[in-house]
Amino acid sequence: MATIVSYTARPRRLIQALLLLLAVAVGVGSYALVGLGRFDELPANLLQITVGALVLVAVLQIAVAWRAPYADPVILPIVVLLNLLGITMIESVHAANSIYGVRSSASADRQMLWAVIGVLLCVALLVLLRDHRRLRRYTWISAVVGGILLLLPLAPVIGDSRNGSRIWINIAGFSFQPAELAKIAFAIFFAGYLVSRRDTLALAGPKVLGIHLPRWSDFGPILVAWGFAMAVLVFQTDLGTSLMFFGLFVVMLYVATDRLSWLVIGAVMFLPPAVFAATQMGHVRTRITCWLDPLSSANYGSCEQISQGLFGLASGGLVGTGLGEGRPDMVPHAESDFVFASFAEEMGMVGAFALLLLYLLLVQRAVRAAVGISDGFGTLLAGGLGFVMALQVFVVVGGVTRVIPLTGLTLPFLAAGGSSLVCNWIIAGILVRLSDAARRPAARQVEGALPGPAARPGQEVTA
Repeated sequence: MATIVSYTARPRRLIQALLLLLAVAVGVGSYALVGLGRFDELPANLLQITVGALVLVAVLQIAVAWRAPYADPVILPIVVLLNLLGITMIESVHAANSIYGVRSSASADRQMLWAVIGVLLCVALLVLLRDHRRLRRYTWISAVVGGILLLLPLAPVIGDSRNGSRIWINIAGFSFQPAELAKIAFAIFFAGYLVSRRDTLALAGPKVLGIHLPRWSDFGPILVAWGFAMAVLVFQTDLGTSLMFFGLFVVMLYVATDRLSWLVIGAVMFLPPAVFAATQMGHVRTRITCWLDPLSSANYGSCEQISQGLFGLASGGLVGTGLGEGRPDMVPHAESDFVFASFAEEMGMVGAFALLLLYLLLVQRAVRAAVGISDGFGTLLAGGLGFVMALQVFVVVGGVTRVIPLTGLTLPFLAAGGSSLVCNWIIAGILVRLSDAARRPAARQVEGALPGPAARPGQEVTA
């Protein structure tokens, strides 16, 4: 007879509720400080923002307690705080632009509306998707949908070019960046495909220079993923999105096979097209030039954005100028591409590191769900979504701080933009569902024990 010792699993919904209230208090307090710092009075829409935030967190709390009671209690509070801080920075930039006569299309009210849509989609996902493994049924459908979304901006009528990149579609006056939704579809496809081919990808195929190469039958989807990434790079001149998609696939390959050689193969496949883009495409070449020497008098006109962003980072110092007291109006697209520079200017290096710590904790929770979940599909999906978020943060912050060239990606939950915010809320919902599956009460068997009945929290089961 083998003994199965269970552990006590607690829903921890009270902890989540308290953290959600703390996130709202910090976010709304920051929003109020922007009005006081910019106009010496509270914002006129402070009450609406406060009530809206409280209603949204109440809906989230009820949905999680109902459909995912054992979900990680930290994921949603972090997301809510990041979203509210993003609304705060958008309001700060909008107010500065209105004072100094700069036209601005972004506003806190519009971002709050997108947040409402994102939260409702997150709740709908939690209610309708009871088991994440159902997504595996749509592996190839997700591949087709992701491919269509990724290439949609190339369509002649609805495709829209901005700042040298063709990554937008415009329908009936509404703009959308389909690559944000495509990354979710591709993450589902990669997880479903790799979980069924992980053994052949890890062991089968010839060995060249100490590196296991896959069989041609298994290498086909890899070449297709590479082809889509290159199509985005060549036809849409978007190095960041191309890097994000191909990097997602390569890292998920590494997680599935536990072979470092896949990272080497991925780097070898991506490096030649990246060099071609840097030397032959004017838009990408300009970004490389601005990365190398943005303060040169010869490059001032084309590199104004990054040079002004660097001045903003420098003026922030250690503790920042204060919320509502910076000059983000001097940086083009300060509410979207350069929202990190705006945040660091007003919150200083301390605030910038605290922001990065929030992202790090969110990624760590995704990895924790990936490790704790019992099926390979869920592990790959949670790991892939966590990685793509970490990659976006690195690419955006690295571009603003001149660690790497600018790429045009958006900072998750913080930057202005409806497509990015809504899709990242969907990712948050998937992570909550995956963490619930990873943390649900289940019997832990001693080594050599046979499978037995599941134990309830605090119960010991014998077989």
